[in-house]
Amino acid sequence: MTIFTVKVKPNSKQQSIEEQSDGSLKVHLKSPPVDGKANQELIVLLAKKLKVPKSAIAIKSGLSSKNKLVEIAIEPATYTNSKT
Repeated sequence: MTIFTVKVKPNSKQQSIEEQSDGSLKVHLKSPPVDGKANQELIVLLAKKLKVPKSAIAIKSGLSSKNKLVEIAIEPATYTNSKT
């Protein structure tokens, strides 16, 4: 099990994931923070990037915040710091 601190920036022009110097992730999402759309996009984007099933990703805290704790239930594939 892995837990990431994630800072989300909704309504961005492009999707991207940036690893910060403190080990947290900064994720730019296209979706607005309405009706859970940004959270859904975050889960899909992380699942694709980390090569894990969507069901293995859970937002543990910060559902309505830009700062979130995200839990990955299985060990992700090696993370590469590149834009999606």
